Amino acid sequence: MTVVSRIIEMGCGCDTLDGQNGPITVDEALARIRQSINVVPEMETVDLVQARGRVLAEPVCARSAVPPFDNAAMDGYALHTASLGGAGPWRLAVTGRIAAGQTELATVGTGTAVQIFTGAPMPDGADAVVMQEDVVRDGGVIIVSRKVNSQTHVRSAGEDMQAGETIIPAGRQLNAQDIAACAAAGAATVRVRRRVRVALIVTGDEVTKPGMIANRAGIWDVNTSMLSAAIASVSVDIVHVGTGKDDRAALRDQISELADRVDLIVTTGGISVGEEDHVKPALADLGATIVFGGVAMKPGKPVSFGRVGGAHWLGLPGNPLSAFVTWQLFGTVLCRGLAGGATVAGIRRHVVLSRPLCHRPGRCELRLADVSGFDGVGREVVHFDDATHSGRVARLPQANGVILIPAEVETLPTGALVEFLPFSDR
Repeated sequence: MTVVSRIIEMGCGCDTLDGQNGPITVDEALARIRQSINVVPEMETVDLVQARGRVLAEPVCARSAVPPFDNAAMDGYALHTASLGGAGPWRLAVTGRIAAGQTELATVGTGTAVQIFTGAPMPDGADAVVMQEDVVRDGGVIIVSRKVNSQTHVRSAGEDMQAGETIIPAGRQLNAQDIAACAAAGAATVRVRRRVRVALIVTGDEVTKPGMIANRAGIWDVNTSMLSAAIASVSVDIVHVGTGKDDRAALRDQISELADRVDLIVTTGGISVGEEDHVKPALADLGATIVFGGVAMKPGKPVSFGRVGGAHWLGLPGNPLSAFVTWQLFGTVLCRGLAGGATVAGIRRHVVLSRPLCHRPGRCELRLADVSGFDGVGREVVHFDDATHSGRVARLPQANGVILIPAEVETLPTGALVEFLPFSDR
């Protein structure tokens, strides 16, 4: 068995690269993004039922003890265990009945019991509940055949939450489990960061709306619909989606107009070093700061990040697969960070290669793959493409992530362990 790397930070095997003189490593790119993020400052209050996917701006604390009173964990009979002295069976008179939500409670004395239902408050004098299946009812009497220990089937006040205890910390992106805990803590509303405002600009004079008749040099626009879907989330507000001309002045004006009203500008294409790559020159005209301009990875080497005006900027390559993979790797982290959430990279795990792998050394490669099934010892098996083609997307629907191939690797045998990064929406 071959293990190619440890799961720590996003390792790509290209750590010897000099970020000042060429593309930086994936790790370094993620670190620079984290260091450069300005969390959106505004907060708002939302109803708990509308909070899924939003990022908490303030922690949620328990408003009271949970449960707030001792209550029955089972349907049965509340009793005082001191009544079960000596040898059984024991006969106890049933002196009352308590249902969940009932406020007028009977009192349990020696030799008596009260019928009780799950969630009902424990009556004074009782310290245990015997399940109804474990007794025999004989008119107004129950017959208990086995000893019952104190606190059996009793939920004690505060055993789940203590008043004032922090239940969900600030910075958590709320899911259904979190919302359950918030509701139990008594929170009807929560304070969250406002949605991250994102603008998407897809450059390229050659792109044409899908379905439209293109000229001899035209191609259908994949990036607009693909990235709009990838960016969309409950914590993101896509305020602008447009195309950008392959013209420096036009791009400069377009970016300038957006820079002061959004938190993040995402562009695709136009970030290499050719004469028709106008995005970076347009940003330079606006005094933008480029935090990094290229990452040693395949696909997506030109991916770039910086600041322009009051906005962050993420420049994705124009080839659709490159744009998708770099968004998954960098854009999701960036959006979570802007919303005040954790800026960890996607959760990775080790998987087993289904067949031998070949790779051209030099750059770490993120190759399309799909996990489907397990081997004989319970390890996930991954199927993968033979190569990465940055302009091809026909395989995307079958892939549920990418495998990370370190830069120095040339071949790996069947059964080798590699790291797998699932796509965020799979």
